[in-house]
Amino acid sequence: MQRNSLYLLIGALLVAVIALGIYVWREESKPSGVELRIDESGVSIQEN
Repeated sequence: MQRNSLYLLIGALLVAVIALGIYVWREESKPSGVELRIDESGVSIQEN
């Protein structure tokens, strides 16, 4: 039983590391500058 919980802990840590890596990669790959959005609610300008 203790061996199974060790595998479960290692699996959870791997999933957490992969999820964090994907999050950081997406945040770093966002373009910098000004974002101009036009939709139903109007025009919005956001500086990144």
